[in-house]
Amino acid sequence: MRSGLFRAAAALLGLVALLGSARAEDLPSLGGERLAGIDVDVRPLIALGGGTPALALREDLLAALTTEFADRLGGRGPRLVVRITGLSLNPYAGGDGGRGRLGGGTQSDYLDGEALLLGRRGEVLARHPQLSALPSSSGGAWYDPASERRRVTAIAQHYAGWLRRALPRD
Repeated sequence: MRSGLFRAAAALLGLVALLGSARAEDLPSLGGERLAGIDVDVRPLIALGGGTPALALREDLLAALTTEFADRLGGRGPRLVVRITGLSLNPYAGGDGGRGRLGGGTQSDYLDGEALLLGRRGEVLARHPQLSALPSSSGGAWYDPASERRRVTAIAQHYAGWLRRALPRD
C-alpha cells in the first residue's frame, strides 16, 4: 500500500514539474497586434487514419478558436495555426472508471497538438505544444449515439480555451 502511495505521489510531482516547465512564456506577446487569421491543420491526424473524426475535429476546433480569439482577430499580426497530432477518444461505457481511488484509472479523452504563430512570409515565430484531457463522460450519456460527436466538440472547446490562456494579450 505504501509503495503504491509513493508511486502515485512521485507521478503527481512529475506531472507538476512538466506542467510548470510548459509556461505561457513560450508564446510571445502580440504587442497589441491582432491575429491575421486562424487555421487548424489535421493532416497529421488524417495520416494516422483519423478520417471522419479528424474532419469533425477540424470544424469544431476552428469554430472554438474563432470564438475564443474573436477579440484578437482581424489584424496584420501573425497567423495562428493549430496542428493536431493526436486525438484519443477512449471507450466509455458509464460507471465511475475507478474515480475516488488514488491512482485510479479514470477514462479520459485526449487532444494533442501545437499552436504555431506564423509571420507574413510563413516563418514560424513561436511554437506552443499543448495536450488537453477531459473525462470521457464529457459527451453525456454513453448510450446516446450523439455522445461521441459531443466529446469531440467538448475536447475542441477545452483545447481552444487553454490556448487562449497561453497566448499573452499584450
